[in-house]
Amino acid sequence: MQTIWIDVEDLFDYARANPRPSGIQRVEFEICRCLVKAAGEGPVRFLRHTAGGTGFRAVPWSAVESLFAGLSSTASAEEAAEGAMLATGTQSASIPESIVPPPPRRLRRRLLSWCARRVPERVRPVLGNAVLLQIGALRQAVQAGQIAWEAMLQRREPVLLQQKPAAPAESGPQDAAAEAPDDFRDAQPGDILLVLGSPWFHQRYAELVASAKREKGIRFGVLLYDIIPLRRPEFCDHSLVDLFSGWLGSTLPHADVVMAISQASADDIALYASQNGWKLLARPVAIPMGTGFGHPAPAARLPGREYPEAGSYALIVSTIEARKNHLLLFRVWRRMLEEMPREQVPTLVFAGRVGWMVQDLMQQLKNADYLDGKLVLFQDPTDGELTTLYQGAQFTLFPSFYEGWGLPVTESLSFGKPCIISNTTSLPEAGGALARYFDPENTTEAYRVVREVVEDPEGLRNWQARVARDFRPVVWDEAAAAVLRAIEQPAEAPV
Repeated sequence: MQTIWIDVEDLFDYARANPRPSGIQRVEFEICRCLVKAAGEGPVRFLRHTAGGTGFRAVPWSAVESLFAGLSSTASAEEAAEGAMLATGTQSASIPESIVPPPPRRLRRRLLSWCARRVPERVRPVLGNAVLLQIGALRQAVQAGQIAWEAMLQRREPVLLQQKPAAPAESGPQDAAAEAPDDFRDAQPGDILLVLGSPWFHQRYAELVASAKREKGIRFGVLLYDIIPLRRPEFCDHSLVDLFSGWLGSTLPHADVVMAISQASADDIALYASQNGWKLLARPVAIPMGTGFGHPAPAARLPGREYPEAGSYALIVSTIEARKNHLLLFRVWRRMLEEMPREQVPTLVFAGRVGWMVQDLMQQLKNADYLDGKLVLFQDPTDGELTTLYQGAQFTLFPSFYEGWGLPVTESLSFGKPCIISNTTSLPEAGGALARYFDPENTTEAYRVVREVVEDPEGLRNWQARVARDFRPVVWDEAAAAVLRAIEQPAEAPV
């Protein structure tokens, strides 16, 4: 029986710089989990990179589970608590009593609390928000610098898969698990090396893959989410565009199995490869995405958080970045408040991490005093808080310019909440007949669609009932089964 070797190095790299998983990490983990459940840990094994990125070493599934559990549990609560402390000047508002931070974090919180109490109360919320934004920006800069530095080192180091370098010293709790008893040296012809995440920081990855295929006779498969850095580079940092372009152009031609998270993405990848003269070994095939990530129990309310009243708001769940088009919603809500009775306009909730290329938007929100309270920024929500937010929303929105799939859309539908979304790329696949659409480039059209829903409460109730009745969720087991089918029966190469 063939062994599936899954490279999970990107999960560990991501966890070093981020407190919460994004969609890519969630999808990667869910598919891995379901593959292990379907085939067992014997046929499904996991790999990290050796020192200098010169090869692979096996790690147990338990190490991957522990890492993701850390990303999905207390980190976001701790980050939110620091902002609350700065805003309130109290140490007691830091984190729930059930969560005890390690000594360095306790010391940091005491220092923040001491500083905050010496700031005039009227400026604490503004200062706290500013500090959080600066922390987020610094985290992004550090991560980008780390990616660029690692890429430079990898360009200078030879790739020697024939040797097994000594395992590097482990540096964090997520690396603490011992290596699995098996090793990538056990790989046999017919096995497959699988990439389900985002390893494009590794610019010599194509050489790793080519050497593994040549030396071991294995195949290579990759799951791609989108090619946004190539199709819409204006929404990406220039360094990411260069990294992603170099990685994809060199790695994709080695792939014996090419998968994508939507038919729109699969078609886009095939078209781009054809336009750029890439000779693909297999045609990209779409893998069905699971519906959200379960419905965790609603979380206990954290001190310092502003929780909107249930039934009073519309919700967008997304990292706040330029591509997601939050600015359009800000303009739509501002116009509704100008033209409609204030009490008739629901509050707009932005739930997510403040990301990149939104400095102007964040300044506009501040200058407008968050539309005098009609816009709420709910940063880094936990899974339990997301459940609470979805349950209390009238409807959700997702005006993104470009998506590989659209997990917040199907997640919203799974909670019985209607969606008003963009009509571009993969989003019509996610929303189907249960969503309502607008052109994300057309603010006037978006305003019309949103206002029609807001002014028709009975129609909204009927829409909610239809969603609850007709939506059919997809379990992640179906995604894993589709991955197995793609591995066993690769699609023919495009003509």
